[in-house]
Amino acid sequence: MVETTSRWEDELRRWLEPFLDHLGHKARRRMCPLYVSGLIGPGDRKSVQPMAERLAPGDNDQLHHFIADGVWDAAPLEAELLVQADRLVGGNDAVLVIDDTSMPKSLMDLCV
Repeated sequence: MVETTSRWEDELRRWLEPFLDHLGHKARRRMCPLYVSGLIGPGDRKSVQPMAERLAPGDNDQLHHFIADGVWDAAPLEAELLVQADRLVGGNDAVLVIDDTSMPKSLMDLCV
């Protein structure tokens, strides 16, 4: 048997599951993982048409509709994001520290 999805795609699918319930319509639930995969996955061009050609040939219109005309209440998605972020960080007593001081500020910093 040939594996058709990579491990990151399986993990992304699992991570998106709680969010998909809040999108309502089944077409939105189907297009959301494709769109997110297109944004973070391989491929240089991240606009809708090239992503649709890579991930869902023939569904360019549906993916475009998901992005351009998709109307849904963001509040349930934001609430779910807080739940998932809290779960990942470690709960009420946990602290997340983001320190970007080690990142080069520009290409010139890389040359020094």
